[in-house]
Amino acid sequence: MRSILDAWRLKQNMRKGPALSAVSLETDSEGKRAMDHARQVEILKSLIHQLDTKTTVDAGVQMRMPTSDYVCPDLANQEWEAFFRTHVQVIGLSGDLPEANSFFTMNDFGVPVLAMRGPDGTFRAFINACRHRGVQLASEGRGITRLLTCPFHAWSYATDGKLIAVPNEDLFGDVDKSCHGLIELPAAEKYGLLFVHPQPDGQLDVDAFLGPLADELALQSLETQVFCGETTIDKNLNWKLANDTFGETYHFKTLHKNTLAQNFHGDTLHYETIGKHHRFTFARRTIDEIRTLPEVEWDLFEGALVLYYLFPNIQLIRSDGRVTLVKIYPHPTEPGRSISQILSYFTKDMIAKMDAAQAASKSVVSTDNVYEQRNVRGAIITIEAIMEVFNSTIEHEDYLMGEQQQRAAESGLVTHSLFGRNEPALHHYHNTFREALGRPALEAVQG
Repeated sequence: MRSILDAWRLKQNMRKGPALSAVSLETDSEGKRAMDHARQVEILKSLIHQLDTKTTVDAGVQMRMPTSDYVCPDLANQEWEAFFRTHVQVIGLSGDLPEANSFFTMNDFGVPVLAMRGPDGTFRAFINACRHRGVQLASEGRGITRLLTCPFHAWSYATDGKLIAVPNEDLFGDVDKSCHGLIELPAAEKYGLLFVHPQPDGQLDVDAFLGPLADELALQSLETQVFCGETTIDKNLNWKLANDTFGETYHFKTLHKNTLAQNFHGDTLHYETIGKHHRFTFARRTIDEIRTLPEVEWDLFEGALVLYYLFPNIQLIRSDGRVTLVKIYPHPTEPGRSISQILSYFTKDMIAKMDAAQAASKSVVSTDNVYEQRNVRGAIITIEAIMEVFNSTIEHEDYLMGEQQQRAAESGLVTHSLFGRNEPALHHYHNTFREALGRPALEAVQG
């Protein structure tokens, strides 16, 4: 089976070389349409005001969070069932299935999923199990195939899920192929995102799930993004602690002083809840240059990083010409463990411009200087450098802190955490989780 990226390169007829090694960070036309320009200016002005006045967003109150929420097995089981086994899941972007007969597999929420783009271009999702004895049909993480053949007894299925061949059927006995196709899961592709419900009889209404956020995501042109790479982080911290990582910039100047704080301002935040979801925007260092330009030239994605949180476990990070999708899952039996899947995407235009940018001898941001040169508008960044940012900041800094928090919670001696007035996303995360499970809201504390 060919890899998805190899197939994409052939389809685009790109010349030989490291075609996906570096991408221009100059904002693309799709990015400029991602939000009304007046709204972009409004958000940038809010961040600039915070920088000038040394203020940030204020939730008005602090919140007390019982640390038992990170360790309780009964609560973990409730969350697993309500948020993962029986809840709509965002599993990727359209670019994860770039052409007919492309597929990817996952088993992160207790259901082995086979996501496929059929010969008619339609996205479908199936349980990744042969209807004979339940053996996994596709073992590769990603690929392209015209035929799915079980490695156990060679039952074969078309990419639309239909059973088309049973070897030695005269010996096995008659099989009604129309009734033994792959078990299909409710699936939808909308706004450049792939949605699946883990249960065959589940209800999937994308617009009802997204609510008011649907209109904004419709402007993101996420369907233009090409999948470029992924990494997995498996750590000893509760999935909500991993999710908390993406909920405040208060820690940048201390924990990330030698890494992320070189590229972003800490203690700045434009924040808006959108139903169960939210938009979380904080300032790049490049905002210092943006502010000197005429407002008509201001672009939010050049001066800030925008995170869309999709309930319950998705961080969709919109930057200048690229998208990062972070999918955070609990371990099904260990409350103190979680798995984060981090997927990187670039627009086709950005990939195509890569050679031209390199030929112009623009400085390249590599793993060696990712915290030195990222602040230059129009710089070139390698995919390896992007992954280094996640490795050095998320895995080795944020999640390291999370593992320490987990150990403290498990001791039973640290009974509560305190979420500050400048950490509204943390208030929103946990109160939304609690509301969904019929639990009382966090205790508000005046501070």
